[in-house]
Amino acid sequence: MLEVPTSIPKDFLGINSNGVQIIYRASEGSEDEDEALASSTLLLYHKSMRRKAKNFILDLLYPKFCFNCGREGSYLCEDCKSTLEILQSHQKYIFKNLKDLYFALPYQKSLIKNLIQQFKYQPFIKELARNLSSLIITHFQLLDNKPNFFDYTLIPIPLEKKKLKWRGFNQAEEIGKELSKFLKISLLNNVLAKIKETPPQVELSDEERKENIKGAFAVRNEELIKNKKILLVDDVYTTGSTMEECARVLKRPTEGGYPGAKEIIGIVVARG
Repeated sequence: MLEVPTSIPKDFLGINSNGVQIIYRASEGSEDEDEALASSTLLLYHKSMRRKAKNFILDLLYPKFCFNCGREGSYLCEDCKSTLEILQSHQKYIFKNLKDLYFALPYQKSLIKNLIQQFKYQPFIKELARNLSSLIITHFQLLDNKPNFFDYTLIPIPLEKKKLKWRGFNQAEEIGKELSKFLKISLLNNVLAKIKETPPQVELSDEERKENIKGAFAVRNEELIKNKKILLVDDVYTTGSTMEECARVLKRPTEGGYPGAKEIIGIVVARG
């Protein structure tokens, strides 16, 4: 099978191969132009070197091994990643509260199930956010009609406080952080909150899931989302009950008198 490219193309949303978007404005012929450009380049270079040094030390102390083949270097090596049938096309989905849904691949394959389970359940490998978000990014790269999300804001599906304390991080937020870097758009993690503890959705039927999740979410800092376009991020989309409920809450007018979100698109790693 043809290996799926993972590098970021220069022309994708104006982002270069390092995922850095440089906006430089200087009057033509300015005496400070060369100095400003050199300063920006040097700053990026130092940041890159510090990141590489940190990653080198971490890899030395805590080596990573591919969950599929055991090869050292990454939790998902390029050879095993190429076996995942990342979607190269997008089918428009229209739901009651979601305008569309993007997902990188089906959830049925055992490798993607294993990666997501290692991410969400003990031993809670937080770094898998990079591997999983790279699947979404690769999906975007493979599309003929690449989505334009420059005027959107990312919001992760929240966890209840008890589960967040148990896991130590919100998996949807970690994926959202990686997508925020790539798409160069903001991530808001202080808007949507889970205010009610609910039994795990996986144990319930479709109808029970819808009832289980009702009233479980609330909007904070209402003014931040008025008339906004939102990308709602999670790891897996199964029946869609959770994402639909979150979208419903985000779109309704707030108690403070603000209008809700203008439109909401879901983004997940896999769809069940």
